[in-house]
Amino acid sequence: MSISKKNLIKSEEKQLARIKEIVQQTIDEEKLIVDNLLHEPAEMLTKGQSISDKVASFGGSWKFIIIFSIILFIWILFNTLSYQSERFDPYPFILMNLVLSCIAAMQAPIIMMSQNRQEEKDRKRSENDYLINLKSELEIRSLHQKMDLLLEEQIKTLFESHAKQIDLLKSIEKGIKNAK
Repeated sequence: MSISKKNLIKSEEKQLARIKEIVQQTIDEEKLIVDNLLHEPAEMLTKGQSISDKVASFGGSWKFIIIFSIILFIWILFNTLSYQSERFDPYPFILMNLVLSCIAAMQAPIIMMSQNRQEEKDRKRSENDYLINLKSELEIRSLHQKMDLLLEEQIKTLFESHAKQIDLLKSIEKGIKNAK
């Protein structure tokens, strides 16, 4: 085997070793990111958090608005159209206003608790998005390193080939001069 073939094999082995190093480095850098994305911790809800989610879900739905509107409409109709003795909340419906105020006073903090939990979920989701972007950036950096290594080797091979061609041309030129 000629020296140039041995040198070519050694340079290819070095190139493969460098590519393996880059790949291993990339795998090591991505391991933490992938583990965080794949093994997201399970959400542990307290009983209060679960209730606040359900109340917020129901309180912000059309079902709640329709049912509550029907109840208020029946309340107003009953206390307006029934006999004076059967009315439990005559006009201006002070009891109804008190009930509505109490419902609003209880519902608002419960909905805020649920919104705080949703905000925490959104924050975790944005952290995951950041980790995915970071993983993509690491992949791109790894690809750039691999491309740089391949280009470096190609340029080196081209220079060696160019040098061999120049040597060959010089030997041909020398042979032509000697033949004259």
